[in-house]
Amino acid sequence: MGDAKLLDFKGLVFVAVLAAAAAIVPALTLFTPTASPLHVPPYLVALFGKYLCFALLALALDLVWGYCGILSLGHGAFFALGGYAMGMYLMRQIGSRGVYANPDLPDFMVFLNWKAVPFTWWGFSSFPYALAMALLVPGALAFAFGWLAFRSRVTGVYLSIITQAMTYALQLAFFRNDMGFGGNNGLTDFKDILGFNVQSDATRAALFSLSAIALIGAYLAARAMTVSKFGKVVIAIRDAESRARFIGYRVENYKIAVFVVSAVMAGVAGALYVPQVGIINPGEFAPANSIEAVIWVSVGGRGTLVGAALGAILVNFAKTWFTGALPEFWLFALGLLFIVVTIFMPRGLLGLFDSRRAAPAKAAALKSAPTAGEAAQ
Repeated sequence: MGDAKLLDFKGLVFVAVLAAAAAIVPALTLFTPTASPLHVPPYLVALFGKYLCFALLALALDLVWGYCGILSLGHGAFFALGGYAMGMYLMRQIGSRGVYANPDLPDFMVFLNWKAVPFTWWGFSSFPYALAMALLVPGALAFAFGWLAFRSRVTGVYLSIITQAMTYALQLAFFRNDMGFGGNNGLTDFKDILGFNVQSDATRAALFSLSAIALIGAYLAARAMTVSKFGKVVIAIRDAESRARFIGYRVENYKIAVFVVSAVMAGVAGALYVPQVGIINPGEFAPANSIEAVIWVSVGGRGTLVGAALGAILVNFAKTWFTGALPEFWLFALGLLFIVVTIFMPRGLLGLFDSRRAAPAKAAALKSAPTAGEAAQ
């Protein structure tokens, strides 16, 4: 019965901490004196907000990998597409304040002698339209990919390679200047979002809170899916796909549904990420980014949701420290961390914690169990 609850103990703690952070961190940034030890500098708020976006991406990946068994090495593509949708809206808000002071064209289009914005940019002056695209474009790509791959019964390492090829192909496409997305430089120099200065302390605090709220919402949605009948079927497909197919389930439909929901979550993460870091470029499509997200999930705990989010936060915090103190050793440390987790902690940090909590109860149960002689009597 405990597994059927929407929120278990870990989930309650996770949601409570995020909700408290969404309220407390902005308050400590905006309403405490700079000299106070409780003051949170604005740059840290933006950094923590970025961590939360990565946590949302990791949670989305865990939904398909941990519960459906789909090891996607291309989730960075959905993240980047959501980021580009938001970046295009932010570019349209610059107006005549760009370097070339052209209210109708972004600076890079003026530089490349474009005469008008291409049709792919139509509608991005509207925030609701941009937000809808941040959801629909990743979702549509995931649906098209899933329709072709899952109905063809592509699984295992072959599916992983295809997802990686997909994100690499998108990276190459977005590098091209004639695609109309800023080429190698991408989109940057953002000014406003919904009329608010994107660089102001208040805007950064609001974006942090929105990131925390989005992570809470994504966790609750993913948790509701995994404890439902739908989720039980998805887990059955992960553990025994051929058997699930044999007893009558349309396996490909379940896979497509989970893959699309996960892609939409990744798109939301990208849309929240861009205004907080101030840039989006084709480097976000790099296959290495998707592989790093797999490491986050592995470190935190595959198939736990909470662990995936915590893994993303912890690994990126370590990355921030290493790249500042020992930048040349970061990739070695990341590789060593993945090896250690794979060999000694296959269930991740959260799985290790659960095992230690379960050990006393298991020992007590074994101690109270009757011996073979007592059972015979």
